[in-house]
Amino acid sequence: MFLFSNEKGVDMDKEEPKVLGIGGIFFKSDNPEETKKWYKENLGIITDQYGSMFKSRDIDNPDEINYLQWSPFNKDTDYFDPSKKEFMINYRVQNIQDFVKVLKEKGITVLDEITEYGEIGKFVHILDPEGNKIELWEPPKSSK
Repeated sequence: MFLFSNEKGVDMDKEEPKVLGIGGIFFKSDNPEETKKWYKENLGIITDQYGSMFKSRDIDNPDEINYLQWSPFNKDTDYFDPSKKEFMINYRVQNIQDFVKVLKEKGITVLDEITEYGEIGKFVHILDPEGNKIELWEPPKSSK
């Protein structure tokens, strides 16, 4: 069983494998550079080659900074494969190793092995029942 919240707010058990929030919103675009330019000029979203990184504070631990990556991808990207959808959501998780074990025990399709990218964190991809590819991301301990 995964606890997402209780009467007092978010369960603070740092060992329980679970989703803690949204880590990223990724979508396909006919022209990612023009899309980023439009969002900058019209909504004030400052972007770089990857999109934009939004920072927030953890409500239960204000010293903790959380990140949400917003990124338009080229419409021809294969990064969302095998999903045929135009989007992919990245969920920020804790205890990704145990989380993957639990998901596999439940028969959920895990598409790859957990991969660690140093200062960025650990990633793995799964499919939901609709065939949507989901990215699970455990940030490095210092940025959680």
